[in-house]
Amino acid sequence: MSMTSRELVIETLELRSPPRVPRQLWTLPWAERAYPAELAEIRRRYPDDILRCPSFLEVPLRTTGDEYAPGLYVDEWGCRFESRQAGIIGEVKEPLLADWRDAGRVRVPEERLRLDVAGVDAFCEASGAFVYSYPLIRPFELLQFLRGPENFYLDLAERPDGLFPLIDRIHAFYKQELGLWASTGVDALFFADDWGSQRSLLISPGLWREVFKPLYRDYAEIAHRNGKYAFMHSDGYITDILPDLIEIGVDALNSQVFCMDVGELGRRFAGKITFWGEVDRQRLLPYGTPADVAGAVRAAAGALWRGGGAVAQCEFGIGARPENVAAVFEAWNKIV
Repeated sequence: MSMTSRELVIETLELRSPPRVPRQLWTLPWAERAYPAELAEIRRRYPDDILRCPSFLEVPLRTTGDEYAPGLYVDEWGCRFESRQAGIIGEVKEPLLADWRDAGRVRVPEERLRLDVAGVDAFCEASGAFVYSYPLIRPFELLQFLRGPENFYLDLAERPDGLFPLIDRIHAFYKQELGLWASTGVDALFFADDWGSQRSLLISPGLWREVFKPLYRDYAEIAHRNGKYAFMHSDGYITDILPDLIEIGVDALNSQVFCMDVGELGRRFAGKITFWGEVDRQRLLPYGTPADVAGAVRAAAGALWRGGGAVAQCEFGIGARPENVAAVFEAWNKIV
């Protein structure tokens, strides 16, 4: 009997030498608009083994605008994103909470808790894939959206009276939301925050461990307590906190491994956490050749694959060439 995608991913997470490397393609709407035919062919040839569950909310979120269209988009928290280019997300120019006296303006989006559990379960059952939860659980990024990045970095240094009550409020909501998703048929709970610049963490490792590590520990514990895997995403250079993510029980990490030293990642962490992608989308996917991409995949596989522990994942984002995206999956197909 052939192995399902879900079984394949679990074999990979458990280092049980699956018959091939599981795969997943992330796309931005930019790719869907720029290369619709090529994207459809990539998806036909290399279907995903890992899926993000649709939201399945019983009531719509209170948002305005289009997240990926030029103009203004207001999310369910009230954060205002301004975008000038179609197909990518904009930036927050005017923070909702510019002054701590405005803390009452922060509205927790209770609609996200109106989950159609039966719809989620039916999707998971029908897909045959490994499915992770939909909502973006991202305390660090949300706090930047609410306060503005400059304000929030100063907050972390100055510790105003409103800071930790707001963090606690957001964290309590996220725990409630993850607990609800943990009651469904998804295989993993997903949380994310972009922690790295090109060469270092955005804050000191010590400050990260003091303020944010306990939050992620709670999220991973909710997952494991309910028989789910813990999946996390972070862009940038995050080598300094990888031991911490392993310690708290993150099972799979989506990260920019080519912002770090792939060889070092392999020597220190291979077999301890699953590297859920990716391939260099800053240089290789837009500017390299398929041969360059194949070489990068072989290097990553040689460093990270231990009879599992890696997923063939990349992002088809702005500037990427479709032939290079296809080369990612073709090269990974030859690893096992």
